[in-house]
Amino acid sequence: MGGLSLWHWLVVIAVVALLFGGKGKISGVMGDFAKGIKAFKSGMKDDEADAAQPPQVSPPAAQPKVAETTTAGQQPAHDRS
Repeated sequence: MGGLSLWHWLVVIAVVALLFGGKGKISGVMGDFAKGIKAFKSGMKDDEADAAQPPQVSPPAAQPKVAETTTAGQQPAHDRS
C-alpha cells in the first residue's frame, strides 16, 4: 500500500511531460492566462462605467389637453360610476 504502482508512475511522468515538455509551453500558457485576466478586468471596467452613467432619456413631448364637452346635467364619461 505504501509503494507506487506502474500506473501511478506513468501518470506522474505524463503530467511532468505535459508541464515541462516542448518549447516554452509553461510561458505560453501563462501568457495566454495573463491576457485573459487583462481582458476580463477591462470588461469589468467597461461595465462599471456604463452602470455609473444613467441612460439619457429625453422628456416626453407635451401633448395638448383635449377639452371635454358635456351636455347639461351629464357628467364626463370618465367620471361616471
